[in-house]
Amino acid sequence: MNKKVLVPLATGFEEIEALTIVDILRRANVEVVMAGLESLHVKGAHGIVVVADTLINELDGNNFDMIALPGGLPGATNLAAHTKVQTLLKEFDAKDKSIAAICAAPYALHTAGVLKNNYTCYPGFQAKIGSAGYNAKDKVVMDANITTSQGPSTAMLFALSLVEQLCSREVSENLAKDLLLV
Repeated sequence: MNKKVLVPLATGFEEIEALTIVDILRRANVEVVMAGLESLHVKGAHGIVVVADTLINELDGNNFDMIALPGGLPGATNLAAHTKVQTLLKEFDAKDKSIAAICAAPYALHTAGVLKNNYTCYPGFQAKIGSAGYNAKDKVVMDANITTSQGPSTAMLFALSLVEQLCSREVSENLAKDLLLV
């Protein structure tokens, strides 16, 4: 059975991160659903409009294996302020389902109370989250069911780590080779 991942798109999302997550996961034959918070047409932080597959309020978190949040501003703060996103994060964590966030999006995990002891994020953004447990050196940090990453330049490594979690190390490594990362 194929794994299924929810990628919420909030106005002001970081395009590189969102589209890299979606692209890499789909290359690994993972089903990805992009869900707009307010509209199907969602404008990113750099003015690129992406058409989401559905609206987040129409979804049931039980139908997904993972939720992956792209960062960007004000995207991350919009995710942190959105009731359905916060509810989904709490539900996923209570069921020990995988939660992933990159760049400024770990802030949304923090506001939901699901961020664990060790994390990374966009450098400097830890001041908004809390420096305890912040890891500045690792590009991708895993702690229990939570995976975090630093930002746009780490998006491919982050997405490949999600592929490894959802599929296998072999699928992730083969994909990295196909993408000329190794």
